[in-house]
Amino acid sequence: MKNAIGLIELNSIAKGFEITDALLKTAESRLVEAHSVCPGKFIVLITGTTADVQSSLQSGLDIAADAFIDKLMIPNIHQDLVSALRGITAVSELEALGIIETFSAASAIIAADAAAKKAMVKLIDIRLANALGGKAYLTLTGEVGAVRSAVNAGSNAVKVAEGILIRRIVIPRPHKDLRKSVL
Repeated sequence: MKNAIGLIELNSIAKGFEITDALLKTAESRLVEAHSVCPGKFIVLITGTTADVQSSLQSGLDIAADAFIDKLMIPNIHQDLVSALRGITAVSELEALGIIETFSAASAIIAADAAAKKAMVKLIDIRLANALGGKAYLTLTGEVGAVRSAVNAGSNAVKVAEGILIRRIVIPRPHKDLRKSVL
């Protein structure tokens, strides 16, 4: 059962591969993604039971040394979070559209989890730093009130860290051609 997610962000690509290997050898965590991101950083994202993810993250942190930038651990994640991170969420209808843009990969994941837990919305996608200058964003859809509530909850979850939230937008009735860019 995948009920937790963990992320380590590093300033070294080589160290990123070493830590990915260590994370996967430590416990039964499953790799979601591990790759370089803009600007010249590396992220490792894993999922699994809370105990396995905690154990794996600790193993990575033990060897990260001066390459460490940030980490994230969320137990009891929303069921749609991993699918949205992998970009494999099936959405048949684009109702209201919510977008949250952040300055870090970890903050976008935190915002997405909080948003999805707050209201009846569907996470569409979570983009982490690739070709985004290190920024990240998420998209979600649902009824207008639910989307507004979810976007507020996600934004508030990352507002604590000053300067992390870039922008939040709710588009009540997106144009049908916008669907091509979102889905």
